[in-house]
Amino acid sequence: MPTKGGRVHVIVIGAGIIGLAVGRRLLREGHAVTILDPAPASGATHAAGGMLTPVGEAYHGENDLTALLLASAQRYPAFIDDLAADLPAGTPTGFVTSGTIICGVDAADRGHLSDLHALWERLGLRSDQLTTRQARALEPLLGPRLTCAFHAPDDHQVDPRLLAAALMTALEARGVQIPSEVATAVHPGERPSVDLASGDRLEADAVVVANGLGAAHLGGDVGVDLSAVLRPVHGEVVRMTAPPHLAPLFTHTVRGLVEGRPVYLIPRGDGRVLLGASSREDGAEHVSAGGVHDLLTDAIRLMPAVQEFGIDEVLSRARPGTPDNAPLIGRTAPGIVLATGLFRHGILLAPVTADIVAALLRRGTGDLGPEAHSPDDPLLTLARCADPDRFAAGPLARTLWKDTP
Repeated sequence: MPTKGGRVHVIVIGAGIIGLAVGRRLLREGHAVTILDPAPASGATHAAGGMLTPVGEAYHGENDLTALLLASAQRYPAFIDDLAADLPAGTPTGFVTSGTIICGVDAADRGHLSDLHALWERLGLRSDQLTTRQARALEPLLGPRLTCAFHAPDDHQVDPRLLAAALMTALEARGVQIPSEVATAVHPGERPSVDLASGDRLEADAVVVANGLGAAHLGGDVGVDLSAVLRPVHGEVVRMTAPPHLAPLFTHTVRGLVEGRPVYLIPRGDGRVLLGASSREDGAEHVSAGGVHDLLTDAIRLMPAVQEFGIDEVLSRARPGTPDNAPLIGRTAPGIVLATGLFRHGILLAPVTADIVAALLRRGTGDLGPEAHSPDDPLLTLARCADPDRFAAGPLARTLWKDTP
C-alpha cells in the first residue's frame, strides 16, 4: 500500500451506505475508486430506518462504541453539506434534524429507561426527562398509556434510500459507475486482487470489504474468519402513510419500549412513516407474521393513531452482527481493509467509517492495534472498539455467539 499522501487505486466491495460513503470519501482524497455490487443499496440499506440516535443507542457496557456513534452523529451535518455540494440543486438527501422522543409504556419500561437516562447523563449525552404531558405536547399523537418520556434533541434521522440515491448521483458525477459484478474472492498482497463471478480478476493497491453479510461468503483470505464472526440478524420493517389530517401532527422520531420490546416510528415529513424493527436470529429470510404483528400492536399502544395509517410495504432484511455488537473496521491482511459488521448502526456510522478508512490509507497502514495509537491520532484511537484483531482467535469468536442460547 503506498505511503502517506500517495494516490492509490482502491476497490470497494459493496454499495450499501457504507461502501458508497467510503467510495466517495476516497474519491475526495484523490484516489481512484472502483465499486463492485450487483444490486446497489438493496440489502440492509434498503430497509434501514436511518435513526441517527447516539443517545437512543447508548447501552451499558458499550461506552467505546457509544463514543464512536457520537463522533459519527456529530459528523453528519458536514457530511450532508459536503454531499449536497456535489448534487444538482434540490436533490434530496433525506437528512432531518427533528429530534427523538424516547418513551416507555409500563413500570418495567420506566425503570429500564430511567437506568439508561442515568447512563446518558454520566456519558455527557444530551437528554431531558419529560412528563408524559410534556411529551404529548411535543408529539400530540402519543397515547395516554405512557409511563415515562425523554427528549433527545440531537438524535436525528436520515432516509437511507434517499441518501443512497444521492451518494450514487454524486459518484456518477465524478465518473464512477457501479458495474453489476459479483466479487467471489479476495487475495491479499502488495497488489491485492478481487476475483469476479465473470472469471475476471481485478488488481488494485487496496481492497475495502464493505458488503455487509456478504463478506462472510467471500473466498480467498481477508485475514479473519468472517463466517465465524458475522451473523445475520433479521428484522421486519413496515412502511406506512399517515392520513393528511394526522401527518402534520407527527414530527419527531419516537423510540419506545413496550413491555421490554423495542419499537420505533420515524416520520419522513411527507406523510410517510417507517415502523421497525423486530430482531430475530432464526436464519429465516421471509417476513415473519409474528414480527409484524408485534410491531403493529406495540406501535398502536404507543401511538393509537397508527390504526388509521395505510400500509405500503412490509419487508425484512438481515443486518451483519458481531459477537460484541461493534463493527469491524481496519486492516486484516496486506492490502485488505474491512468495513463491515456494523449491525444496526450502519447508517449512523457511515461518515466516521469513511473517515477511518481514508485515514488508514493516508497513513499507508490499516493497523488499528495499540501500536497505531498516539495522542495526535484521535480518530484511530476512537476506532479501537472496531479493531478486527479482537476476533483473530477465530474459535473464541465462534463460541461467543453460536453457543449462546
